[in-house]
Amino acid sequence: MNPNNRNTLPKTRDLPMPVAAQQSYGLSEQSWKVLTEVTFPTAKTPEAILMALDYCKARKLDIFKKPVHIVPMWSAGLGRNIETVWPSIMEIQTTASRTGVWAGMDRPAWGPDVTKTFTGRYKDDNEQWQESSITVTFPEWVAVTVYRIVGGKRCAFTEEVYWLEAYSTAGGKNSQVPTAMWIKRPKGQLAKCGKAASLRAAFPEECGYAAEEMDGKTLDDIADGSVIDGSATVVNATEADNEDRVWAGDAGVDANRVIDLSQIHPKVQKAVAELVRRTAAAGAWKAAYDYANQKFKGIDLTFALAELDKVSEIAPNATQVLGQADSTAMPPLSPKEMAMTQARQALGANR
Repeated sequence: MNPNNRNTLPKTRDLPMPVAAQQSYGLSEQSWKVLTEVTFPTAKTPEAILMALDYCKARKLDIFKKPVHIVPMWSAGLGRNIETVWPSIMEIQTTASRTGVWAGMDRPAWGPDVTKTFTGRYKDDNEQWQESSITVTFPEWVAVTVYRIVGGKRCAFTEEVYWLEAYSTAGGKNSQVPTAMWIKRPKGQLAKCGKAASLRAAFPEECGYAAEEMDGKTLDDIADGSVIDGSATVVNATEADNEDRVWAGDAGVDANRVIDLSQIHPKVQKAVAELVRRTAAAGAWKAAYDYANQKFKGIDLTFALAELDKVSEIAPNATQVLGQADSTAMPPLSPKEMAMTQARQALGANR
């Protein structure tokens, strides 16, 4: 198999511009053509590009610099690929830079080279399975050191990423054959994953997973079948009662920021959804806010409070008043649920 013949796309495509692209973003036909043919040449639907536009608008990013990628991910639940939006390594670096405490990054340190032959199936441009055998020489691992100012000191954060654990497969978990990009740039792609991992370690509240890490993965492996689509939630404390609620600002979190869901670990999203569900069933909103402030930190806390806000404002008549007695408690968790909650918090703290 010649990797240069894989994943090649026609030079021009007919991807019609939605009315929303012009009305909401003021795009011209020429700008849309650039987005479809240059910026996002692999996008299969206009809706995927609109998601990318939404992400960039919320984060105040220039979409023509391609700060995000549209990544198709297989969903076993739906039986098809879903187009998702993930930040590029450039966008993650931009996010770290905006904190004002990013203090540089060392050149990657490489492990020994390994040569391995991959045999199996991959999907061609027509989504048909083809048999393939390809030999790739790649570094066993990479380690990138990122520096952050903590307490006035320059602190180092280093993560090791292994090629065999990080590379993208051409057929998801049903294939071991690398994608064309990982065959063409085995060091370059691994370097991007190494940078993303170390930036995430240094800036766990700001930096999420990169598109280079998600390419070739399946939704079921990372999010139990839920779709990650780059949508955003705006938290605005001025829209609700400040007297009875425990706001994110009280915990040292910006309550008016835009939350990029790609920065929230899927398991944290699932834990918050369960908290909202149990709270809505019991009407124990005061206890839920107290619980969230105890269990979540940073942007995870901001996200949890925003989700509680949305549901409590939508159905106020079906819930108890937030200012009721503090004795109101969350419905008791089973031992299994308690263990799952602790595991989710550990994942959220270490991502």
